[in-house]
Formats: sequence, structure tokens, C-alpha cells
Amino acid sequence: MKTKILIVEDDASISMGLKFCLEQEGFLVVTALCGKEALDLIFHEPFDLILLDLNLPDMNGFEVLKQIHEKVPVIFLTANDSEVSIVQGLDMGAWDYITKPFRTRELISRMKSVLRRGNASFSKRIYIQNLEIDPSSAKVFKNNQEIFLTSMEYKILLILATNPNVVFTREKMLADIWDVNEEYVNDNTLTVYIKRLREKIEDDPNHPKIIETVRGVGYKIGDPS
Repeated sequence: MKTKILIVEDDASISMGLKFCLEQEGFLVVTALCGKEALDLIFHEPFDLILLDLNLPDMNGFEVLKQIHEKVPVIFLTANDSEVSIVQGLDMGAWDYITKPFRTRELISRMKSVLRRGNASFSKRIYIQNLEIDPSSAKVFKNNQEIFLTSMEYKILLILATNPNVVFTREKMLADIWDVNEEYVNDNTLTVYIKRLREKIEDDPNHPKIIETVRGVGYKIGDPS
């Protein structure tokens, strides 16, 4: 079955050009010229990935993303390259943020990376000590009580939990979670997210048992129960 992509782009020439390129790569492509049209499509038929412009005629891409949060992976594809917009988009749950102009081969590579992570995100439930991760609903439970994680905290936990006993260097984790220029998401940012995540999932954040630090290398999660 072909991977189904939705392109949300108000410039018809860009949309058609991108549609042609992706169809040559074997994708099934649907297009929308505004946010309302995109939302109508999203809530009536399934998509594997959405390429979403930020500047749309009826609403901005952030508003669209907010309404479809966690329903399907989203990549922002926009001319807006401000640091504020990039960070906001990622914090809201976008899986990647690519600025125009872009190279088609790079776009396709990053799409495939997101699709791989998206497939992992909807796998069976994962149990780690007193923690339960339900990828199908993007929910996390501790001692059977749901705990709230931000989109970024969830992504960090999921990528570690789906790769038990694999040590992720800080560089590898940054590359796998954020396919954006590292100047916007650096070591300090990752450290803050890990700290906040541990405060929510660990019984004793100062002596973590779930997310382990491999000194001088990075982080890992041990065997799920």
C-alpha cells in the first residue's frame, strides 16, 4: 500500500510541483490550498504524513497543527525561518521543520525519517518498571495514573523506550528527534528536557532508574519489563 501524503500549500504551482516529485517517488499525494480544506480532508480520510505550510490564507499552520495534534505526523514546510517559529512549531508537536527553498532529495530523506519514527509511535504498549507507554494514544501512565508530557518529552521517552539498551549519544538523540539546524536545539535544551522528563517519570529524579545516564556518552533505557 502506498504511503499517503497531504500537502497543505496555498501556492498552487509549488503544490503541484511537489506533488509531481513525490508521486515519482511512489507516494500517493493529496493537496489542499487552505487550512479548512486540509482539516476537512484530515478528519475524513487517513494520511501517513502531512506537509504543512505555515502561512495559509484562512489560518496559520500552528492553528491547523493544534487541531490535529498527535493524529498524524506533521512536517512544517515554510519560508518562515525565524527561531521563534521553529521552536514553537516543534514544541507544539511538529515532527520536523523545513524551510524554503529546500532540496527535494533532502525533503524526501527527512520525510522517510519521520515516517519511520511515526511507525514506531503506533506500535504496541511498552512497560518499563512502573511506567506504561501507549503509543496508539500517545499517553503515558505511572502506577496506572496518566501523567502529562509535552510533545518533546514524549518523543524523547518514546525513542529511548523503543530502543532498549541502546545508548543514544546526545548528538544522535538530537538528530533523531529534531531534524533541524542544531543551533536551535542544542545540548542545553536537551539537558533541560531530560531533567523535566525525569521529574515526571522517576520515583527519585536525582537517582534515575528508567532513563539512565551513560557517563560521557549519552542516555539509555534498560530492558522493558
